[in-house]
Amino acid sequence: MTSDDEPSTLPRRQLGRFLREARDSRGLSMDRAAQLVELSKTALHRIETGGVKKLRIRDIGALCELYEVTPADTDRAIELAKQSQVASWYTAFGGLYSDTTFNMYVGLAAAARQLIAYHEIVLGLLQTGDYARCLITAFYHGSSNEDIERRVELRLKRQAIITRRADPVKLELLLHESALHRMVGGPHVMSAQLHHLAELGKLPNVSLRVQPFAAGCSRGLLHGPFVILEFGFDAKSRPIEPPLVYLEGSGKPDIYMENRDDVRRYHEIASLIRETALTEAKTRDLLRRVARSYTA
Repeated sequence: MTSDDEPSTLPRRQLGRFLREARDSRGLSMDRAAQLVELSKTALHRIETGGVKKLRIRDIGALCELYEVTPADTDRAIELAKQSQVASWYTAFGGLYSDTTFNMYVGLAAAARQLIAYHEIVLGLLQTGDYARCLITAFYHGSSNEDIERRVELRLKRQAIITRRADPVKLELLLHESALHRMVGGPHVMSAQLHHLAELGKLPNVSLRVQPFAAGCSRGLLHGPFVILEFGFDAKSRPIEPPLVYLEGSGKPDIYMENRDDVRRYHEIASLIRETALTEAKTRDLLRRVARSYTA
């Protein structure tokens, strides 16, 4: 785990994923890529897995040049390498790391083995196309239809980590009842979305439970949405990557908490929400009942 005076592991983990994907897209083996930039295979492997604490800018630049990365993405990759040396108890990333190439959360969620989320709107991984389109259109007001549709398509494609047959990500979603009544896109969109949730909740890797209004405030406060990401363990029972907490910025920089105490605190909050939530079966019944009310 990181401590208050240790650099965050997030920038180099994100950079490693980007470089690995860029190498794969060029069809280069790790051996060949390492040879062409005069690195050992071990050194390149450690860069791609986020294991190098002091990244050399010239190595990152050479790899980006080899992989024919665009100048803009090369600049972002180099900035990630520089950011990897910043000591912080949390990491805040705004627009630079929220584009489609360097989206920090998307990369982390794809690498995670388990997600524990509390949300007050439907989580992106479980949204229908129409529900997602309404939210994205409102957030990116003024964007072209082509841009909106591209973003919707990307969001729906990312849902494959939940629905794929081979080794899907385990998801526990604790959804506040307000999400069932907060109108997004009109009655028909809401009805279809809630029916969709009820069906997804039957997947073996998905646990979906609604926290009712009657539960009040967990720990007496409005803690807001969060996602706990866990990455599993290797053959020697060591964490593959340290767990973390993600707080979506919603227009402000996103927050990533790696500190052990922060992760434990959000696990405790999730446990309190879980204690007051409906069972999975009662949640599905409620979802279907509210869905029918929209089209009655």
